[in-house]
Amino acid sequence: MVRRLLLALVPVLVAFGVVTVPAAAHAEGYSAPLTQAISDLAVASEVRTGYSRDLFPLWVDADGDGCSTRNEVLIAEADDPVTVGSGCSLSGGRWFSYYDRVSWTAPSDLDIDHVVPLAEAWDSGARTWTTAVRQSYANDLGDSRTLVAVTDNVNQAKGDQDIREWQPTYDKCRYLREWVAVKHRWRLSVDSAEKTAMSSLASGCTNSTITVTLAR
Repeated sequence: MVRRLLLALVPVLVAFGVVTVPAAAHAEGYSAPLTQAISDLAVASEVRTGYSRDLFPLWVDADGDGCSTRNEVLIAEADDPVTVGSGCSLSGGRWFSYYDRVSWTAPSDLDIDHVVPLAEAWDSGARTWTTAVRQSYANDLGDSRTLVAVTDNVNQAKGDQDIREWQPTYDKCRYLREWVAVKHRWRLSVDSAEKTAMSSLASGCTNSTITVTLAR
């Protein structure tokens, strides 16, 4: 009886400001045409001081299903169905590396590339993040543009170079869109040379809309 009376009073108390009801949580988003999205990126000098790859814990099993982030990406990006065996062993898949337009059937032939490399993320703002946030970045399964399966030696040739220094042989406009999307999703800055290179590349690309859910 008392509980029913209290519940009945809640709308009255809210109306008079005695009780406040928190707003429903929602993820903030960003959306703009490619050229505007490039323009909107904050410009700042890059700082490599203190960088270590170990500061970005990699390939965790965030959902506890036995599969690491690496394997989660391979499962999601497989063009042919993947059989997931004991210990999340993978067999039967086929993957297309858009950087060099080569298909592979052995997971060992593929690396999972951070489109914006870990070192570049550090330079662009991740050095101020907590380790937990850096782990979230390094294992970001919330946006398919952050991580991509590509030919291993192509990824190794890319290393930690930014988009001014390295671009894939093919689909450069896709790479640009993904680079810009990741920078916005994680609120990472760009340096002036990087921004100039992106604007120059965008002049030859369709001015399609970049839409992201912000991760932080």
